[in-house]
This record gives sequence, structure tokens and C-alpha cells, in this order.
Amino acid sequence: MTLFGRRTPAILLLEDGSVYRGYAFASSGEVMGEVVFNTGMSGYQEILTDPSYKGQILTMTYPLIGNYGANDEDMESDTIHMEGFIIKEYQPYPSNWRSQYSLKEFLEAHNTLGVEGIDTRALTRKIRTAGAMRAILSTETDNINTLTRRLETYPGLVGQDLVRLVSCKKSYLWKNGRPVDIVSIDSLEKSRPLVVVIDCGVKYSILRNLEEKGSNVLVVPSNTTAQEILSYKPDGVLLSNGPGDPAPLTYVVKTTKELLGKVPLFGICLGHQILGQALGASTAKLKFGHHGINQPVKNLETLHIDITSQNHGFIVVTETLPPEVNEAFINLNDGTSEGIYYPSLKAFSVQYHPEAAPGPHDARYLFKEFLDLVRHSSARVLQ
Repeated sequence: MTLFGRRTPAILLLEDGSVYRGYAFASSGEVMGEVVFNTGMSGYQEILTDPSYKGQILTMTYPLIGNYGANDEDMESDTIHMEGFIIKEYQPYPSNWRSQYSLKEFLEAHNTLGVEGIDTRALTRKIRTAGAMRAILSTETDNINTLTRRLETYPGLVGQDLVRLVSCKKSYLWKNGRPVDIVSIDSLEKSRPLVVVIDCGVKYSILRNLEEKGSNVLVVPSNTTAQEILSYKPDGVLLSNGPGDPAPLTYVVKTTKELLGKVPLFGICLGHQILGQALGASTAKLKFGHHGINQPVKNLETLHIDITSQNHGFIVVTETLPPEVNEAFINLNDGTSEGIYYPSLKAFSVQYHPEAAPGPHDARYLFKEFLDLVRHSSARVLQ
């Protein structure tokens, strides 16, 4: 941001005392969160509007950001959820026929602090070495002692329920590529299966894929009970992605346990961790998480390798899964769980994002597999 021809200084302080200095190019103020990095060369608008980044300050490893601007079509939710955005160099003159706003205009429209000029390579190396850390990003003061005291009040992500901050407040239908108010469930097209999505911070691309593959889509708040969900007579239930630590989400885990065996279940990202807990597994925090569009994942049945889009800082601990649960996918970088399948309960999940298309082998086929499972399991749809 420029004020009377001068740039506004910004400072990033990590909990270990590391300091990085830059300049605000969008908005101003002070935010706290867990600082993480994303390795994508593009897709910054989808990243910015992904609710899974709630509670985090994000830095992009690609050095030049803003080249193609932003638009109304590439939103993954209705707003920006991350706490702050850090880049090496801002490109203020977007060049793309789909661009409606500059990145600066987009960030400021959503009251999000954007900072450039920080050495993002050094910051990424720090995170990879020391792990994701609590941080404060500020244009209000450069006094380290003051910032340190403020940062000490921030609890971090572990043990915090961030889902309640991003989940919808009331149920809605997804029709023709957008959310609409519920008029009547009975008015939905009977030849299309009804999928209820438990919104823990769902991305619009997930809802788009479900609709495009031929289903009616009903989105419900994360605290919706199993009894209420079953009252809609769903043909399948999807556990969505979302932010933060899965361990505090006992209410969603309880709902999932009560749905197991009664309706086919598909979990994505945080939904994978919720399903894992419902089946008896525990979760753990990764050192610096998986955030990017280049994570190699191996299908343990076909031995096929997918290059996947991921955004998570926690995992299901494979060793704690009961023996009847099949491990379906693993991450080839670190061997962590990327998917599970419980055939007799018709429940499966993946840790990555099949709605995204990061490379030559994209994983959208999982939506078809889920809806095939739904159709084969539903007497209502087959009638």
C-alpha cells in the first residue's frame, strides 16, 4: 500500500523470534495465525478463498503473484478466510481476459492484509526446518517487544475449533452452480440422488463436482445432528474439507459415527480425518503440513500415481486404524495416510482434494465412484 508516495512498512515476527520485513501492498493492520507456505505457481484466488486456511498466514513460494488478477468465477467460498497473505513481489498490472480486479483490489474488498518484499525463500526454508509456527504480521508497529507480547496471547491451532467460524449458519441447496435457499426438498428431481454435505468449510468446487456428476446437493451446518440429516432421506453424505485441528470436532465425529452403515460416506481432507476418528483412529499434527498442487499420492490398489492438490496440517495416524479399515492411498513424500476405505460400511475418504486439477492425473473420478456407490446403495434412486 502506498501512502503519499511512500510504502507502508510491514513486519512478520515468528514465535522463535525470527523477524522478516516487507511492505503492505493491500490493506493494513495486524493479524496473528500459524504461518505456512504453499508451493503452487498459480491458483492464488482459489487458495485465498479456501476456508481451510482459516487461522493461517500464508506465504507463496512462487516469487511473482498477481499476474492474472481475480474474478467472480474462481471463488471457492464467499470470502477470504486466511489471516494474512505474504508474497515476494506483487504484480499490480494483471493481464488476463478473465480478470475483473487486481489482487490488491480483491484483498482490500475482503479486508485482508497483503504484504510483499519479504524474503519468501528464507521464510519457507525456516518453516521447513523449524516447522509451522505461530506468527504476527503487522503494519501498526515495528517494536519487537510489543509484537512479542501480543503474539504470546495467540493460542495457535492445536485444540481450537475453527470449523464453527467457517461453517454455514443455515442449510442451503446448491443449484446451477450457486447456493440457493431451501424451498422444498420434495421438489428436487427424483432421478438424481440426494447428497447431504456436512459443511466444515466446504469449497465450492466440491459442490460443483457433485452437481455436475448428477446429484442433488444439500449443504448443512457442521453441527447438524445425524437424526436431522437422516430425516432428509439422503442417498449419500459427504464430509467436507475445513480448517485446523480435527481433534476438537467431537460433535462432527459423533454425527459421523451415527451415520456409519446407514448411508454411504465420502470424506475429503478434514472429512478424511473426521471419518478416521469415527472409525477409532487418532490424528496428529504435521511438522509443516502439505500445502500445494504437487503432492504425489499412490493408489495402493491400482499402484497408479496421482499428482494432487493438498492443504492440511494434520493427518490420520495409520497405525491407530482398526484392522478392518483398508488403507487406500499414501503420500509418496512422507508415507502419511492419504485415504481409507471401509467396504462393508460403504465409507471412504481421501486426504487430498479431488475437486482440484493440478496436473496430468487428476482425481475427479472419485466423485463418480462415490455417486456410483450411492446409486447402487439407494433403493429410492433405483425405483
